[in-house]
Formats: sequence, C-alpha cells, structure tokens
Amino acid sequence: MEFLYKYAWIVPFLPFSASVPIILGSLFFPGATKSLRRTWALISIFLLSVAMFLSFNLFLQQITGGPIHRYFWSWIINKKFSLELGYLIDPLTSIMLVLVTTVGTMVMIYSDNYMSHDKAYARFFGYLNFFNASMLGLVISPNLLQIYIFWELVGMCSYLLIGFWFMRPSAANACQKAFITNRVGDFGLLLGILGFYWVTGSFEFQYLSEKLNELIAVDGVGSFFVTSCIFLLFSGPVAKSAQFPLHVWLPDAMEGPTPISALIHAATMVAAGIFLVARVFPLFRALPSIMNLISWIGGITALLGATMALAQKDLKRGLAYSTMSQLGYMMLALGIDSYQIALFHLITHAYSKALLFLGSGSVIHSMEPIVGYCPGKSQNMALMGGLRKYMPITGITFFWGTLSLSGIPPFACFWSKDQIVGDSKLYSPIFGWITWFTAGLTAFYMFRMYLLTFEGDFRINLVNSYNNHIILYSTSMWGEEESRTFSKARVDSMSNQITGRNNSFSKQAFQISNKIEGFFKKKKNRGLVVTYPLFYKESFVYPKESSKAMLLPLVILGIFTLFVGLIGVPFFRGRMSYEILSQWFTSSMNHFDENHPDNWSESFTDAIPSVGIAFPGILMAYFLYRPVHFLSQDVHYGTNSKIRIISDQSINVIYNWSYHRAYIDRYYDIILTRGVRKLAETSYSFDQWAIDGIPNGVAILALFVGEGMRYLGGGRISSYIFVSLFCILISILIVLITNISIPSI
Repeated sequence: MEFLYKYAWIVPFLPFSASVPIILGSLFFPGATKSLRRTWALISIFLLSVAMFLSFNLFLQQITGGPIHRYFWSWIINKKFSLELGYLIDPLTSIMLVLVTTVGTMVMIYSDNYMSHDKAYARFFGYLNFFNASMLGLVISPNLLQIYIFWELVGMCSYLLIGFWFMRPSAANACQKAFITNRVGDFGLLLGILGFYWVTGSFEFQYLSEKLNELIAVDGVGSFFVTSCIFLLFSGPVAKSAQFPLHVWLPDAMEGPTPISALIHAATMVAAGIFLVARVFPLFRALPSIMNLISWIGGITALLGATMALAQKDLKRGLAYSTMSQLGYMMLALGIDSYQIALFHLITHAYSKALLFLGSGSVIHSMEPIVGYCPGKSQNMALMGGLRKYMPITGITFFWGTLSLSGIPPFACFWSKDQIVGDSKLYSPIFGWITWFTAGLTAFYMFRMYLLTFEGDFRINLVNSYNNHIILYSTSMWGEEESRTFSKARVDSMSNQITGRNNSFSKQAFQISNKIEGFFKKKKNRGLVVTYPLFYKESFVYPKESSKAMLLPLVILGIFTLFVGLIGVPFFRGRMSYEILSQWFTSSMNHFDENHPDNWSESFTDAIPSVGIAFPGILMAYFLYRPVHFLSQDVHYGTNSKIRIISDQSINVIYNWSYHRAYIDRYYDIILTRGVRKLAETSYSFDQWAIDGIPNGVAILALFVGEGMRYLGGGRISSYIFVSLFCILISILIVLITNISIPSI
C-alpha cells in the first residue's frame, strides 16, 4: 500500500508521457506521426487505462479506511521563502481520479472512430492526452500554487481543443471567447492566492484554513481584506464552471469536436471549478457572507441555464445549457453547506452528461453523411426525428441519460438532485423553489431534445417549399451551402430517375404531396413552414447506427448511469441508516445529516416533490413535441383563436428569451465589446491630438521659427543694413506719432 501511495504521481504522468511525443512528432515529423496515428491512439488508450486501474486502487484504499498521504519535494529553498511541490491523496482526490480516468478512457475509445476521418487525428490525441494529464495534475495538487499551474494548463488545453477546427471562423471565435472569459476569473484567482499568501505565508490547504480561523478569531487582519481575497479566489471557479455572469463561453465551446464537449462538460474543465471550491471549502465556510454569495450565484445559474435550454435548436448547445444549470445545482449545494451532496451530484452528472454528449456525437456522426459537415445542419434537431428506429442503441442510451438528468428514479441524478432540492428547501424557501422549479424545466427541455431527435419521422426527407417550388440544399465538406430551385414536375422526374419506376409512381408521389399540403395548410396560420417529401420512402436516405467502437462507451456509461447513484442511497437497518458516500467524507462536511430521513417511507415521501415536478415537465414536452406522422389524416387542431394567440405569444416570449441567450450576450456586446472599442477609439484620438499633438505643435513652431531665422541670417551686409535702417525708421515714426519729448539734462 505504501508503494502505491509513493508512486501515485504516475497517474498524471502516464497520459503526459503519451502527449509529448505525439505533439512533438506532429510538429517536427508530421508524415511519420500521421502514418502511426492508430498506434499512438492505442498507446494513449492503454496508458490512460493503466492510470484508471491505479486510480481505482487508490480509491479502494481510501474508502476502506486508508490514511491521507501527502508527499512533497522541495523546489525553491531560501532563508525567508520555501516552495514545495508534491501530491495529496485523500477521499476527494481518489474520487476525482476515478471520475477523470473513467470518463477520459471512454472518450478516447470513442474518439478513435469518431475522429478517424480527420487529417489532424494524431494532433487531437496529443491535445486530449495533455488535457487529461493537466486535470489529473490539478486533482492531486497539495497546495494553491500547484493548483494554479495546472489550472492554467487546463485552460490552455481547452483553448486548443475548442478551436481544434480553427479554419472555421466560429471555432476560432469560440476558443478566443472561452480563453478571454476565463482570463477574467483566473486573474482574480491569482490575486486571491497571492493575498492569502501575504496573510498566512503559506499555500498549503490545511495551514491556510487553520491560520485563517486564528486571524478571524483574534481579528488580526481586516475582515474586508479577507473577504476580498476569498471573493477573488471564488472568481476562478465562477469562470471555469460557467457560473453567472461568466457563463457566456460555455455554449460557444460546442464548436470543438463532440468528444471534447463530453470531456469538458463531464469530468475536466467545468468540474475543476467545483473541485476547487470543495478543496478549499473550509476557507469559504469561515465567512457566511461568501457562502451566501455562492448559494445565490449557484441558484441564479441553475435557473438561468434551464430557461436558456428551453428552445435551443442545436443539440449540443441544449446539452451545454443543461450542464450550466446542473453546475448551478452543485454550486448552490456547496453554498448551503451540503458538501457531500454537491460532490455526489458532480459524480452522477458527470457520467450522465458524458453519456448524453457521446450519444449526441453518435447522432451527429450519422447525420453528417446526409446533410454535410456543417454544424448548423448536422446538429439541428429540426432536421432530425425518428432516429430511434435507425439507431436503437444510441436512442436507448440517450433515453437513459435523459431520464437520469430529468430526475427519474432509479437513475443516477435522481438520488443527488432530490437531496439538493430537499436541502435547499430546509435552508431557504427561495432556494427550495428555485431548485424545484428548475427540476421541472430540466425534465421539459431534456424530453424535448429526446422527442425532437429520436421520435416521430425523419424530417430531413422533408424540404422547404415556397409557392410550388422546392429548394434543395447541399452542403460541402466544409459547410459551404448551395441551393437550387426546382418545380414539382422536376422533383417528380428526379424521383423517377432515382427509383426507376414508371409515371404512375410520379402521380402517386404527387398525390401524397397534395395530402401533406392539405395537412400543412391547417398549420400555416400558426407560423409553420410548409413542407413536402422529396422522394418516395423506399428511396429516402436514412442514418445508420454508429460503429461498435463508438457504441461500447455508450453502453458502459449507460450502466454507470443506472447504478452509480446507489453510492448515495441510504440503507436502513432498524433505526440506523448506512450510506456509502457518507463514509468517504468527514462528518464535519455534512451539515444536513441530522435532517435526512430515518427510514424508507420518509425517503420516498421526501422524493415526491422533485419527482412530481418532473412528470408535468415531461407531459408538457410530449404535448408540444409529440411525434406527428405527416401522412396521417387524423390530426386536428382546436379552433379557439384567442387561446391560440395567447399561447403563441407566450411561447414566442419564451423562445426569444432562450434563443437570444437571455439577451446577456447582447448586453455584453453593447457594454463591454462596443464600450471597450469606443474607449480605445477615444484614447487613440486623445493620444493623437493631445499627447502627440502638443509636442508636434511645438516642433512645427520651432521649425517655422528656425526657417525664418535662417532667411534673416543669410550673411549679406546689404541685408543687415536694410534691416537696421528699417528698424530705425520704424522707431522714428513711433516717436513722432506718440510725440514723445526727450527731457533735457
């Protein structure tokens, strides 16, 4: 056991050792590295699997009562200053190691097939390995300074991976937006770390909390300064975990490859902020005002993220806002002192969200050959539908993730979310209402995404129609869109050419088209686009199920989603309750333990509100987005125009709020982007006309004076006599005019 702890640093070193040769080889030997890309992928998967095996061993040692281990190496030694690097192994570290390595391994196996078509396949695996190594290094860091070093490495890797397809302007802008937004929080984090070092003289976690409590008890340092340092320290997790108001980078980060979206949103970048708050939790807990701030930011983020996910068309963006909302749940739980429940939800959400993102990647991977390699089409849920019939395994696993995130028992997120709702209600009725209402919104938008994607008919085989003409869209490899307009007769002719059938088929297809036209005329008044089928069903193009290499991680993560919630389920024996998760953390971190149920009946009773609000959300999603079969003649709509108008207006308000991201990006653009540009233009004008203008004016004046003096001092005696006589004449005239009398002596 001592040997295992002594060499725990190997866990982050393994993926790092794979990333260095891949990245250097891609830079200096691109041809050889590209030819060995599958070999490098297998090596990367093997090394991260070994790291996962070691992480599970460390985890088992910790949960069976193993001691906490700290190892340090002296880096800088001075008479007045010493700095040590090392690693810390405790229950929190062991849980995060397992989380990062398991999700990372699944993502790597998945990426081997998902990214196989990409020319930069090897570079992708180099970045991916470095990303995992940075996150693992952050998790085992024993002090704030070392955490900050790996914190910045995680940010750098996210910048490289979000902008992996940097030739696309949207991807280049997204990685810059993520990088700059996180710089705001990271600068505050650095100031907070330096402030704590100035107060306590140490970066070590245990010494920091002890020294801070002593200083607060004796009032040895100003409370405002301490509060400011803790607030600055908290600004780092606000940016990294996409908390309001620094959340704006998260949806744009979907421009990166889908496996990266899964890794960022499940176990690495956004989890780093929650991990840091949990790691230095005693510091935040010492100041109630900061705890109150954390809870309010978490509550606002949870509700705001849920409302912005309601009407997203992009499948990945909808999941991104879902991540933002669930991170708000975790931050709220930490703010109300439910440390254990926050980490429990971090675990359950990580596996559920990784499953959902990899499922969305499977859908996108199957849609791209049909609609082209354009995110606006391959990720657009309006062009999907009915995919469960063609991708059954992807559909089932995505449905499991949907049930989990919606809080439906017995899936993972139900157990953690239900406890957050209960603890929030005990802490404050306002927070209880926010978490309860957000749970309903979560069930609504998750089932909306599922129904639009996997149920109904495959809508890509319906094309936009305007005035008896049909516009056909084609998308090139890089998403350049082209359109051609055909008449209905031309479409029928194309159908005959493809199917090889006679003219009777054209008449049949035209009759079906007329049937659909009559169906959609009833819906024109509701603002829906009239659509027609392009070809007969047998000649339509449909997506197919992904390969086994992509389905294997989905199935494994689906099993995790089914059973990982059991670690937080209380087991009752008489009047005693036993909970696995509570054995992994100290009792001082579990503020609400005394309020937890004492038996199964109380546990089920407490779960009724959170489950009860989920079912109305599911029913509403089904009512609004239920599968509609376009060839059915049994579809009828109500005739109450007033109710329809009010309903449509309300839906439009909600849609605009969600589609425009609560207008926050627009405000930032007006206040920050345009404001900074205006300030820069004003500063440039002031610098040009004032700062540079005054010296330039003096220089020009000196130039003209010098030029004048040069002409006056030309060296000619006649010029000097002329000037002298002219001056004497002017003086005499002045004397005569003013009648100045010269007094006699």
